Amino acid sequence: MQGDIVSSLILPLGLAFIMFGLGIGLTLADFERVFRYPRAFSVGVLCHFVLLPLVGFAIVSLFGVTGAMAVGYMLIAACPTGATSNLLTYHARGDVALAVSFTAFAGLVSIVTVPAIVGWSYIRYMGAEQAIAFPYISVMVQIFLVMGLPVALGMLVRARAPAWVARWQPRLSLAGTALFVLIVIAAVAKNWIVFKQHGLELAPLVLAMNLVMMLLGFGLALLARAPLRQAATVAIESSVQNGALAIVLASSVLGNNEMMLPAAVYSVVMYAGGIAFVFLMRRRLPPLSLAENAAAVAAMH
Repeated sequence: MQGDIVSSLILPLGLAFIMFGLGIGLTLADFERVFRYPRAFSVGVLCHFVLLPLVGFAIVSLFGVTGAMAVGYMLIAACPTGATSNLLTYHARGDVALAVSFTAFAGLVSIVTVPAIVGWSYIRYMGAEQAIAFPYISVMVQIFLVMGLPVALGMLVRARAPAWVARWQPRLSLAGTALFVLIVIAAVAKNWIVFKQHGLELAPLVLAMNLVMMLLGFGLALLARAPLRQAATVAIESSVQNGALAIVLASSVLGNNEMMLPAAVYSVVMYAGGIAFVFLMRRRLPPLSLAENAAAVAAMH
C-alpha cells in the first residue's frame, strides 16, 4: 500500500490543495479574532480538544470496537474541524468569521494533538509492538506538509497578490470542494470490499459522535452565555471533522486500510447531522442582514 501512488501522492496533494484554498482566505487577523469571542472560543477549545476525544473513546468502548478500526475511529476524533464547517455555518446563519478563525486555529494546534491522541490509541488498541513503531514524527511532518505549509503559502499569496486571489479564489474553493468529494470516493472505491463489510456497522458509531458533539457544543456554548449565532457555530465546529486529513494519514503514513474506513464513512455521515442542524438553526435564527451576509461571504473568501 505504501507504494500506491494514490495513497502516497494523489491524496496528500489533493488535501494540500484544499488547505491552500483555505489559506488564501485567511489573514493574521483571523487567528487573532478567536480571542475576541472568549466564551465561544473557550467552549470550542474544550469541545474540540478535550470532549471530542473522550466522546470518541466512550463510543468505541461502548460498542466494543477494537484493533485498527478503533484507531481509525480515534483518528477521526483527533482531527481538526474541516473547511466544510465554514459553509455549514454560513447556511445555518451562524458566525462565519468565528468559524473561519477557529478552523485555522484548530488546524495549527492539530500538528501536535493528532499524533498524541492517535499514538495513545495505538498503545491501547494495537498492542505494545505496534505502539513502539508508531511514527510520531512522520505524522507531525505529514500534517505540516498537507495542512500547515499549504495554509501558510495561501496566506502569503493573499498578502502578495490580492488581485489574483480576488479573481481566482471562488474557483479554487469550488475545486477544493470537488477534490474533497473525490478523496472520499477514492477512499471508498479503493477499499470497497472492506467498506461493504463494515460500513453499515460503523455508520451508527460515527453518527453518534457527530450528534453528541453537536449537542455538547451547542448546549455548553449557551450555558456559557454565548450568543445564539456563536453557539450554532461552536456546535458545527465541534462536530464536523477533517475527514480528508484522516484518510490521508491512514493511507499514506499509517498504511492501514481498516484505519481509513471510519474516516471514509464519517466524511459521508457527518453531513446528515450537519444538514439537519442547519435547517433547525434557520428556523430559530433570523436571516442575516445585507451587511452581515456580505461580511460572512467575505470571511469565507
